[in-house]
Amino acid sequence: MKNTLLNNWTFFRAIRLIMGIAIIIQSFVTKDAFLGFAGVIFSGMAVFNAGCCGSNGCTTTPVNTKSKTKDISYEEVV
Repeated sequence: MKNTLLNNWTFFRAIRLIMGIAIIIQSFVTKDAFLGFAGVIFSGMAVFNAGCCGSNGCTTTPVNTKSKTKDISYEEVV
């Protein structure tokens, strides 16, 4: 957990944190609870380095490169 919080900070992760803090401040100014919830979500995504898809939700399965593909022959239909 400590490793996730302190390492691998990228530019976009810092931008998400800044946006989240700005949204939280704006929610206090406008006294809007929904806006504050959105700010907490943005800040939490940045702090815990999570995305919208959750834990590895956007990953794809690796391609099996060991299987041989057959050559396909095509006929010209006139």
